[in-house]
Amino acid sequence: MKRFLLLFAFLSLPVVAAPTSEPINLDIGTPPVIIVKHTLAQRSSRLVRFYDVGIIGLGNDGMIKIHDGSHLNLAQRQIAEKLIDQENPDRNSLIYAIAEAHGGQDAEPVVREAQIKRWQAQFHSGWWIEDAQGNWIQKP
Repeated sequence: MKRFLLLFAFLSLPVVAAPTSEPINLDIGTPPVIIVKHTLAQRSSRLVRFYDVGIIGLGNDGMIKIHDGSHLNLAQRQIAEKLIDQENPDRNSLIYAIAEAHGGQDAEPVVREAQIKRWQAQFHSGWWIEDAQGNWIQKP
Protein backbone atom coordinates (compact mmCIF):
# COMPACT_ATOMS: atom_id res chain seq x y z
CA MET A 1 0.00 0.00 0.00
CA LYS A 2 2.87 2.34 0.83
CA ARG A 3 4.42 1.75 -2.61
CA PHE A 4 1.06 2.43 -4.25
CA LEU A 5 0.72 5.76 -2.42
CA LEU A 6 4.28 6.72 -3.33
CA LEU A 7 3.66 5.85 -6.99
CA PHE A 8 0.37 7.75 -6.96
CA ALA A 9 2.06 10.80 -5.40
CA PHE A 10 4.81 10.68 -8.03
CA LEU A 11 2.34 10.39 -10.90
CA SER A 12 0.33 13.31 -9.51
CA LEU A 13 3.24 15.72 -9.82
CA PRO A 14 3.08 18.19 -12.70
CA VAL A 15 5.19 17.29 -15.67
CA VAL A 16 7.86 19.86 -16.41
CA ALA A 17 9.73 19.35 -19.61
CA ALA A 18 13.26 20.63 -19.82
CA PRO A 19 13.91 23.15 -22.55
CA THR A 20 15.55 21.56 -25.53
CA SER A 21 18.42 22.80 -27.63
CA GLU A 22 16.60 21.56 -30.72
CA PRO A 23 15.42 24.13 -33.25
CA ILE A 24 11.96 25.54 -32.68
CA ASN A 25 9.28 23.93 -34.83
CA LEU A 26 6.66 26.61 -35.43
CA ASP A 27 4.58 24.05 -37.33
CA ILE A 28 4.30 21.64 -34.42
CA GLY A 29 0.89 19.97 -34.41
CA THR A 30 -0.14 19.81 -30.79
CA PRO A 31 -3.89 20.27 -30.18
CA PRO A 32 -3.52 23.73 -28.56
CA VAL A 33 -1.40 24.97 -31.48
CA ILE A 34 -3.84 23.58 -34.05
CA ILE A 35 -6.83 25.19 -32.32
CA VAL A 36 -5.21 28.64 -32.09
CA LYS A 37 -3.93 28.51 -35.68
CA HIS A 38 -7.46 27.64 -36.84
CA THR A 39 -8.89 30.63 -34.96
CA LEU A 40 -6.24 32.95 -36.41
CA ALA A 41 -6.88 31.65 -39.93
CA GLN A 42 -10.62 32.25 -39.63
CA ARG A 43 -10.04 35.89 -38.71
CA SER A 44 -7.34 36.62 -41.29
CA SER A 45 -9.70 37.45 -44.15
CA ARG A 46 -11.33 40.18 -42.06
CA LEU A 47 -7.93 41.64 -41.18
CA VAL A 48 -6.67 41.67 -44.77
CA ARG A 49 -8.93 44.53 -45.80
CA PHE A 50 -7.43 46.67 -43.04
CA TYR A 51 -3.86 45.62 -43.92
CA ASP A 52 -4.42 46.37 -47.61
CA VAL A 53 -5.36 50.01 -47.01
CA GLY A 54 -2.73 50.59 -44.31
CA ILE A 55 -5.06 51.02 -41.37
CA ILE A 56 -3.42 48.26 -39.33
CA GLY A 57 0.04 46.75 -39.40
CA LEU A 58 2.39 44.40 -37.62
CA GLY A 59 4.03 45.85 -34.54
CA ASN A 60 7.65 45.08 -33.72
CA ASP A 61 6.38 42.90 -30.86
CA GLY A 62 4.43 40.70 -33.29
CA MET A 63 1.08 42.16 -32.30
CA ILE A 64 -1.34 43.90 -34.65
CA LYS A 65 -1.65 47.66 -34.14
CA ILE A 66 -3.48 50.59 -35.67
CA HIS A 67 -1.08 52.18 -38.15
CA ASP A 68 -3.27 54.93 -39.59
CA GLY A 69 -6.82 55.26 -38.38
CA SER A 70 -7.34 58.78 -39.71
CA HIS A 71 -9.63 57.62 -42.54
CA LEU A 72 -11.91 55.56 -40.32
CA ASN A 73 -15.35 56.55 -39.18
CA LEU A 74 -16.40 55.50 -35.70
CA ALA A 75 -17.99 52.21 -36.79
CA GLN A 76 -14.94 51.22 -38.86
CA ARG A 77 -12.60 52.08 -35.99
CA GLN A 78 -14.65 49.93 -33.63
CA ILE A 79 -14.49 47.00 -36.07
CA ALA A 80 -10.72 47.37 -36.46
CA GLU A 81 -10.16 47.65 -32.72
CA LYS A 82 -12.39 44.64 -32.01
CA LEU A 83 -10.44 42.55 -34.52
CA ILE A 84 -7.16 43.65 -32.93
CA ASP A 85 -8.53 42.88 -29.46
CA GLN A 86 -9.37 39.35 -30.65
CA GLU A 87 -6.21 38.80 -32.70
CA ASN A 88 -3.48 39.78 -30.26
CA PRO A 89 -4.44 37.45 -27.38
CA ASP A 90 -4.65 34.60 -29.90
CA ARG A 91 -1.19 35.49 -31.21
CA ASN A 92 0.14 35.30 -27.66
CA SER A 93 -1.71 32.03 -27.11
CA LEU A 94 -0.06 30.59 -30.21
CA ILE A 95 3.37 31.57 -28.93
CA TYR A 96 2.65 30.09 -25.50
CA ALA A 97 1.28 26.86 -27.01
CA ILE A 98 4.36 26.41 -29.21
CA ALA A 99 6.62 27.18 -26.24
CA GLU A 100 4.82 24.58 -24.12
CA ALA A 101 5.47 22.01 -26.82
CA HIS A 102 9.17 22.93 -26.72
CA GLY A 103 9.79 22.68 -23.02
CA GLY A 104 7.59 25.32 -21.44
CA GLN A 105 7.93 28.89 -20.35
CA ASP A 106 11.71 29.00 -20.82
CA ALA A 107 11.26 28.50 -24.58
CA GLU A 108 8.83 31.42 -24.93
CA PRO A 109 11.37 34.17 -25.85
CA VAL A 110 12.92 32.04 -28.60
CA VAL A 111 9.51 31.01 -29.91
CA ARG A 112 8.28 34.63 -29.85
CA GLU A 113 11.30 35.83 -31.82
CA ALA A 114 10.95 33.05 -34.40
CA GLN A 115 7.20 33.61 -34.77
CA ILE A 116 7.61 37.38 -35.20
CA LYS A 117 10.11 36.73 -38.00
CA ARG A 118 7.64 34.34 -39.63
CA TRP A 119 4.80 36.86 -39.42
CA GLN A 120 7.04 39.55 -40.92
CA ALA A 121 8.00 37.21 -43.77
CA GLN A 122 4.34 36.33 -44.38
CA PHE A 123 3.29 39.95 -44.61
CA HIS A 124 2.46 41.06 -48.14
CA SER A 125 4.27 43.75 -50.05
CA GLY A 126 2.79 47.15 -49.21
CA TRP A 127 1.59 46.18 -45.73
CA TRP A 128 2.96 48.17 -42.80
CA ILE A 129 5.50 46.80 -40.32
CA GLU A 130 6.86 48.61 -37.27
CA ASP A 131 10.64 48.50 -36.90
CA ALA A 132 12.57 48.19 -33.63
CA GLN A 133 12.62 52.00 -33.20
CA GLY A 134 8.84 52.29 -33.56
CA ASN A 135 8.90 53.63 -37.12
CA TRP A 136 6.39 52.28 -39.62
CA ILE A 137 7.68 51.06 -42.98
CA GLN A 138 5.90 49.46 -45.88
CA LYS A 139 7.13 46.02 -46.75
CA PRO A 140 8.80 46.17 -50.16
